[in-house]
Amino acid sequence: MTAAGVRAAVSGDARERRVAALRASLAVAQLDALLITSLSNVRYCTDFSGSAAILVVTSTELVLLTDFRYSVQAASEVGEFARVIIEPTSLWSRLWTVLPQLGPLDQIGFESAHLAHGDFQRLVDSQRDVVRWQWRPTANVVEMLRSAKDECEVLAIREAVGIAERALERTVAAVRAGMTEFEICGLLERELRAAGSEAHPFETIVASGERSALPHARCSGRCAAKGEWLLLDFGAVHKGYCSDITRTFVVGRASDEQRSLHAVVRESNMTASGGVRAGMRGKDADALARGYIERHGWGQEFGHSLGHGIGLEVHEAPRLSKANDAPLPERAVVTIEPGIYRPGWGGVRIEDDVFLTGDGPQVLTTFPRELLEIG
Repeated sequence: MTAAGVRAAVSGDARERRVAALRASLAVAQLDALLITSLSNVRYCTDFSGSAAILVVTSTELVLLTDFRYSVQAASEVGEFARVIIEPTSLWSRLWTVLPQLGPLDQIGFESAHLAHGDFQRLVDSQRDVVRWQWRPTANVVEMLRSAKDECEVLAIREAVGIAERALERTVAAVRAGMTEFEICGLLERELRAAGSEAHPFETIVASGERSALPHARCSGRCAAKGEWLLLDFGAVHKGYCSDITRTFVVGRASDEQRSLHAVVRESNMTASGGVRAGMRGKDADALARGYIERHGWGQEFGHSLGHGIGLEVHEAPRLSKANDAPLPERAVVTIEPGIYRPGWGGVRIEDDVFLTGDGPQVLTTFPRELLEIG
């Protein structure tokens, strides 16, 4: 078998396992079908990566509706795994003709978190003349399956991490005092593309000086000066899967105060990355890092959650937060990103991507966590 054939076989096997698990979930929920409108969930089930699609899953049928723009792409990505329908005018109008062909359907679920109100109204209107189907809202049916990654997914995330780290290494070597945040961001994003990233999974954060105290700072025209913090939070995408990394540097020479604060965040990161386990509640994982920071007197300056799952989306299940009582699933890939933020002075965040195996955590990121002086 050729290399392409091996990849196709692996992909096909993964899709079959995923759809079988989804059908089992639908049976438990007493649903005859699920209408999937989240593009990430469509891709998870079928490999289709276009920007317009509706997927219908029943106990025996898998039907993908898309438009003319993706006729060749759908044939290549989906193949014969699902019945692909190319609709030239309206996917929703075509849906009403397809559903009656899928056998007797009564209870049909829809993804309440991903259906726009206008499209929900289409479901309501479909009942106006004849009550054909009972539409039931669902939440996180596919997302819960996605939280545990198979080997193909983990390999893709590992490569996305590698791409991000290669780009970061090249960027750090080129940063100089006096460069604006926009310039540094442009340099980093250029290196990400050069290293093979398919996209930027979220808006790249480059924050210098006191702006590093803004956890989700947007790039600005501010110049990074010597003796200041430089925080970079960014990711890469490989085969649709994301990485998410943060490192905080000092431009020029670091002060003792900067070294001290950075050391607290670094140790809290390492404590959580080494201690997180599958089966641990999300709130207990959060407490690993939060407790360390609180013991060093900075608890009020760590105001966000410890982390989140990554995969086809950069923010997905599970959540590592004070509010999450649910256990972390085995084979999840999560971020560990503690931070301390002092308004008007600056902040530090160190973020790694961690794979939760049955034997313990595997930290996928390898870029140094020690405080580096650059530029």
